[in-house]
Amino acid sequence: MQKKLKLWDAIMLVMGSMIGSGIFIVSADMMRNMGSGFWMIVVWIITGVMTVAAAISYGELSALFPKAGGQYTYLKEIFGKRMGFLYGWGLFTVIQTGTIAAVAMAFGKFTAYLIPSLNDATPIIQSGEFKITWIQILAIAVILVLTYINTRGVQSGKILQNIFTGSKIIALIGLIALGFILVDFSHLAENFSWGTDAFSNLKKDISGNFLKEGWEPIGGMTLLGGIAAAMVGSVFSSVAWESVTFVSGEIENPKKTVVKSMIYGTSAVMILYIAVNFVYLNALDRDLIAFAANDRVAVAASQNIFGSAGTIIIALLVMISTFGCDNGLILAGARVFQTMAKDGMFFQSAVKNNKNEVPENALWMQGVWASLLCLSGQYGNLLDMISFVIVLFYMITVFGVIYLRIKQPALERPYKTWLYPVTPIIYLIIGTCFCILLLIYKQQYTWPGFLLVLLGLPVYYFINRKKANS
Repeated sequence: MQKKLKLWDAIMLVMGSMIGSGIFIVSADMMRNMGSGFWMIVVWIITGVMTVAAAISYGELSALFPKAGGQYTYLKEIFGKRMGFLYGWGLFTVIQTGTIAAVAMAFGKFTAYLIPSLNDATPIIQSGEFKITWIQILAIAVILVLTYINTRGVQSGKILQNIFTGSKIIALIGLIALGFILVDFSHLAENFSWGTDAFSNLKKDISGNFLKEGWEPIGGMTLLGGIAAAMVGSVFSSVAWESVTFVSGEIENPKKTVVKSMIYGTSAVMILYIAVNFVYLNALDRDLIAFAANDRVAVAASQNIFGSAGTIIIALLVMISTFGCDNGLILAGARVFQTMAKDGMFFQSAVKNNKNEVPENALWMQGVWASLLCLSGQYGNLLDMISFVIVLFYMITVFGVIYLRIKQPALERPYKTWLYPVTPIIYLIIGTCFCILLLIYKQQYTWPGFLLVLLGLPVYYFINRKKANS
């Protein structure tokens, strides 16, 4: 593979893949679970520490295995082909493709916010609850256009990624600055006035709308359950940074560049995320955050900051953000499926590069499946179910750093995890608490996604039986 990606490109890929639609939406659900500005920021800080700790730990593995495939390669090399395949199976069936679909749909929904006729148009097909809308068609068009651009070569995808990621970073910095300068009345003191007290309001009326009354104080294990539930949103907004490891084979000096890009990129994004949440807390009171229409907290905040033009500004920002995010996810994901195909774990046609030295077949397979998920309307539910599994795979990979240190201490390590073993242990402790609390309090986020990944086991044994018989 051609080494066309430099450090700046890799950082842009990390940041661009992380910043999608989540940061503009998830704070509403977080506030409903925590009911306090203090705890909302605490959850974002915990997620930030967790994310950067994982990135620092992954750095050691990226230097040991500086080739395409990233996390799939790490898991395969450390724990064997079966573990690598289960990760790759989850990645193709929903983690990568489902995220691509969800982000494309967010692009469509915010486009419809600017063009109401898209929202109001009669569904193209409707049968019971199943329907195909023009928003879904727009989302599919975005996926297919970005897939096509990426088949033109890594240079095309890189330029697009840098432009859109740079644009949304500048826009976010502008939103943060103006969110304190232009707001007439600050709600910051009010939102922090409860101190360490936490509240919850998840009550709904008959129609399924959240009730604005009835905040209830929570503490003890209920508070821990609320933190775990709130973290589902913050963790979802903070994943996909590992996408840069998928394209290691196309990065200059990957042994150093990949780890730097992950640490710099994740740190910068988490600082931006925490600052954006301070803007929400400054511009809006607790109820306006928790019960923002369609959870669009950023839209509500922008109306207070910029007036009537705020909705247009934020809609354009989300469109830029989601377009750039999907480009990064599409660029990176196909490299994993190509690597799996080389190992005999995916369709063999995905092995080949086209004349532009990119895995065109793998790109189109990913694009077609993501498009089908858009049509299914189920990608959102699938992503909720898979959040637990994403963290589990992160934990297994981070544990791989410790496992390799014990099993192969003499292995030459071009980069060693900073503050080892403290850094990986921090991630493992936070991740374990998060998963256990979800298992206790929010089982809808756990077992379905876990079972979905386990469905890959019979597929794995079927593939290997065919290879054994051939």
